[in-house]
Amino acid sequence: MTGRSRMGVRLTALVSASLLALVTGCGDGGDAAGGGTLVGLVTKTDTNPFFVKMKEGAQQAASGTGAAVQSFAGKQDGDNQSQVDAVENLIGAGAEGILITPNDSKAIVPSVDKARQAGLLVIALDTQLEPADAADATFATDNYRAGLLIGQWAKAKFEAEGRQAKIALLDLNPNQVSVDVQRDQGFLEGFGVDVEDKAKIGDEDDPRIVGHDVTDGAPEGGRTAMENLLQKDPGINLVYTINEPAAAGAYEALKAAGKEKDVTIVSVDGGCPGVQNVKSGIIGATSQQYPLKMAQLGVEAIAKFAQDGTKPQNTAGKDFVDTGVTLITDQPATGVESKDSAWGLENCWG
Repeated sequence: MTGRSRMGVRLTALVSASLLALVTGCGDGGDAAGGGTLVGLVTKTDTNPFFVKMKEGAQQAASGTGAAVQSFAGKQDGDNQSQVDAVENLIGAGAEGILITPNDSKAIVPSVDKARQAGLLVIALDTQLEPADAADATFATDNYRAGLLIGQWAKAKFEAEGRQAKIALLDLNPNQVSVDVQRDQGFLEGFGVDVEDKAKIGDEDDPRIVGHDVTDGAPEGGRTAMENLLQKDPGINLVYTINEPAAAGAYEALKAAGKEKDVTIVSVDGGCPGVQNVKSGIIGATSQQYPLKMAQLGVEAIAKFAQDGTKPQNTAGKDFVDTGVTLITDQPATGVESKDSAWGLENCWG
């Protein structure tokens, strides 16, 4: 169905947009802006600053394209059903396209298929669907590269200091969604660990790895996971975390155990609190990503699709549109390109 043939549907959609929050506990009817193409934004949660910044980017782009944005979120990281409900509501409301950060990159695929069959353009943000071509496009950080950069930095640091690593990995959740796997495996490969199956977390047999635990990408989860792994081996001296909120929780556990000065933490995000933690020495290095840009480009792509049916093209050599990643650290390592925390704070989010 083309954009022009759906103009009548959109008039109803714009009235319906303010009512969608009443039929799902996670919708935000206050986000509609503009009077043109209806765009759905479905994030993992509505509390993580990363997704708050996405909403801001979507709204900024909407104001420049004449689109209206209706946003939804899961109740917590991993909540697939709320995202299923959101997609159903957006199909019914006559949305032209959906931007989604999937909570379960496999389980959401049938809903995405249904949306695409109804003529909507579906763009994954940050986290690829499995398979990636289940969406029309993905706008994301190269999450493998994000992990690779912090792994390479940690390897150079430990080699320069002549230290043998004891590694704890604080991942997202048991679902092993693509973003979780890519960051984890990128970090390990960057550090020089044989990951066995690159598509699977936790099958390594490297003696330097103490273990993996999950955090739900939250401070309390990071603290609990760190406590669990310290019980397994109090000698942990290198901690990888899926994101900076988990890193903050891990630091609190290390501090409570009196070990915060003996452990290097690396992470991914580049939010302002996380970069501030790089500046203060809590996090050794983080890979900065750009959620505002992801959502802006996504809204612009759906507006373009509504206008003339054009779909976005992937970055050359990749199966997604790469929105960039930068290593942020105040302890630069030879051979690993990075920017300092001052630059990171100028370009951070949240």
